[in-house]
Amino acid sequence: MKRILAAILATTLAPAAALAADVSGKLVLYTSQPNTDAQQTIDAFKAKHPAVDISFVRDGTPPLLAKLRAEFEAGQPQPDVLLIADSVTMEGLKKEGRLAAHEGADVSAYPAGTHDPQKYWFSTKLITTGITYNTKAGFKPQSWEDLTKPEVKGQLTMPSPLSSGAALIHAATLTGNLPEGWGYYEALKKNDAIAGGGNGAVLKSVAGGEKLYGVIVDYMPIREKAKGAPVEFVFPTEGVSAVTEPVAILKTTKNPEAAKAFVDFILSKDGQELASKQGYLPAHPEVAPPEGFPDRSKIKVLSFDAAKALEDEAKNKKAFADIFGQ
Repeated sequence: MKRILAAILATTLAPAAALAADVSGKLVLYTSQPNTDAQQTIDAFKAKHPAVDISFVRDGTPPLLAKLRAEFEAGQPQPDVLLIADSVTMEGLKKEGRLAAHEGADVSAYPAGTHDPQKYWFSTKLITTGITYNTKAGFKPQSWEDLTKPEVKGQLTMPSPLSSGAALIHAATLTGNLPEGWGYYEALKKNDAIAGGGNGAVLKSVAGGEKLYGVIVDYMPIREKAKGAPVEFVFPTEGVSAVTEPVAILKTTKNPEAAKAFVDFILSKDGQELASKQGYLPAHPEVAPPEGFPDRSKIKVLSFDAAKALEDEAKNKKAFADIFGQ
């Protein structure tokens, strides 16, 4: 009887064991994650799948997409998996037929709207954009409108939508929700705000005191404050924009099984707990937020139409560039 039970158990476990054993070979990730986070993600994945030789290329979402499109043109796309800033970019790639569905992905714990219904892309985090300020600043902004006040004149820096996917989503969100529309950005320009580069440059400028105020993604100043940096982060009263850092498999992947295993890890509780430990709001509703964040119920996320943002992408970039002379 024991031999029969052992044989049954071995037969039951064999497919799972074989699947784990079969996940091997090379895997290339293109990501907009900071280098440290990308390396931690890869290390955690490799701890579960040591036979996979995974490497990554890191840049902002727009430069990464420019690189990827050049590879498409040459007929030699390099990445197997994308982990980038926003669902708008993923939706565009899906419509172009560039992504592969992962029909077996377990999204049972995730609410609708956090992943593509056909399972072509999956949200991994909730990364909001708000206001950071240096603690030596006398004026403490609490709203988006506060950044247009005289107290902030010449002291505000922000990322450019031309180099940051999160900034492009933020611009589309604010102009779609604030009554002034693009007039809000015109008011910022009149208040001598500067725009350029990405979120990392904003953090460096504000933490170093070069500028007192910045528009930035939440986790950067919250994380640096915990390390002792003289910065605070504000979730503005009107609400915040958000990107979800989705993950997706490229249709041209050379290693589909390893690519699926990577997506499965990112969506698993272990992967989501890693995101929380790194200082991000995890997309998985059962995984606790990191220290320094309010309860999710206290964060107002402004409405956002991804399809319209995709349709208006060129127009929004031009509007921003015209205002800031880029």
